[in-house]
Amino acid sequence: MKTTQILIAGFGGQGILFAGKFLAYKGLLEDLQVSWLPSYGPEMRGGTANCSVILSDDPVGSPIITNPDVLIAMNLPSLQKYVNAVVPGGQIYVDSTLISEKVERTDVQVCCIPATQMANDAGAPTLANMVMMGHVLKNNPELTFDGTEATIAKLVPPARAQLVELNMKALQAGRDYQE
Repeated sequence: MKTTQILIAGFGGQGILFAGKFLAYKGLLEDLQVSWLPSYGPEMRGGTANCSVILSDDPVGSPIITNPDVLIAMNLPSLQKYVNAVVPGGQIYVDSTLISEKVERTDVQVCCIPATQMANDAGAPTLANMVMMGHVLKNNPELTFDGTEATIAKLVPPARAQLVELNMKALQAGRDYQE
């Protein structure tokens, strides 16, 4: 696997940090070198939030990402802020339920997924982040779908174990989504 730099961005309360932690744990379980760097504004819910995740076969020298290979934009301000930072040939994932603006760049792969609507339809309105993660896993073969349940089980506190199945349902919905 080459080094993959992933930036997840949105509003606080959208599960941005959880999605990043999911990818980081997933990488650890797949014996990759990992960096996870959360960042959020003082407002928390409703404020800005982003998370940088680096996955690599080689040791990660710095957790800072200036030009991500993959951008996951969960809201319009995040898309507008980071769209031009993505490397040519990179991937941009857009929650099309919340973002109607089209990405004008032609040198990147753009995936528009109605993640928020899909999460609502699945009875898991807070799991648009995991719908997105399912689609990211599908489009990045270096990250397999194998072991996702073990990863979720590690992240979800035992007192909320019922959320493992709901997270898996959201991941599967994202994986199965056809653009």
